[in-house]
Amino acid sequence: MSDVPSDLPEAAQRRFSEGSFSSGLSVSDFAACLDMGLEPVGLVQGFCAMQWGAFTMSSMGRGLNPYSNSSGGYVQNYQCPHGMVSAEHRSWGQNYQQGWVEEAWRTGFNNAYSRMMEEAEALGAHGVVGVVDSENPLSDTGVVEFHLRGTAVKLSDAPAPTQTPWSTFLAGQRLAKIIEAGYVPVSIVTAVASMRVWSYCVTEYLMSGNGGLWSNASGTAEIGQIVDAQSSVRDLVRSRVRAALHGDTLHGADLQMSVREFAAGDFEFQSRLSGNRVRRFKDFDPLPVPRPTVRLS
Repeated sequence: MSDVPSDLPEAAQRRFSEGSFSSGLSVSDFAACLDMGLEPVGLVQGFCAMQWGAFTMSSMGRGLNPYSNSSGGYVQNYQCPHGMVSAEHRSWGQNYQQGWVEEAWRTGFNNAYSRMMEEAEALGAHGVVGVVDSENPLSDTGVVEFHLRGTAVKLSDAPAPTQTPWSTFLAGQRLAKIIEAGYVPVSIVTAVASMRVWSYCVTEYLMSGNGGLWSNASGTAEIGQIVDAQSSVRDLVRSRVRAALHGDTLHGADLQMSVREFAAGDFEFQSRLSGNRVRRFKDFDPLPVPRPTVRLS
């Protein structure tokens, strides 16, 4: 290559002349991928910045108002059992699914994912391994950045791909194990469910550590509204991921929960479930013993 500096060692000049690539894999994952016939061709990335507040307001205009059930999402109401109403007494509460939050998250993640896969297609990759994703606030005004990255790979001695590359969070020996078990990666799968809790009097008093008359409890007590919200948000995200599998199997499921408290008893629960969509293509077939990459004698 004419643009290779002449002062580089001969081995470095030879590598440049043969083409170079980038990779996000560790040394062990890189070696395991080579042993499976997967040749890294480049580090691929995708980004998306979402303005949460602006997206929320525009989405609410499309029938996703949290104070109604027009979105068709989960809603459960709670009534005061004390038979009295005052300005200080919370006589009514509600758990409701925040569909506009889920839509904003889904749009940001999917846009970043699509851009990563477009880079992989441009490199002629068959798949993307070792996918890592993150979301970080860019400011105090509700702007969130979605960032996905992975290593695009080609199958050795295989024809050029004719369809969208597959993707997986797995790499190296973890990927080798599912292939050994007879499964092939299809794509990463992830979903989010968001639940808002407006507490009523019983929840408020129990969450503040008070019992007795207003909480209708003495000693220990289960906080039913919080239990309902936690259970519902987990069920919602599992059903969403199950629908995205289209009959395939979820491998390496990772369920994460986040909680944000607004006031005494008022919460937002968010659940995220991620995993690898895999499909069986053969019976269990042990892989050959990997070749050593470093000899000590």
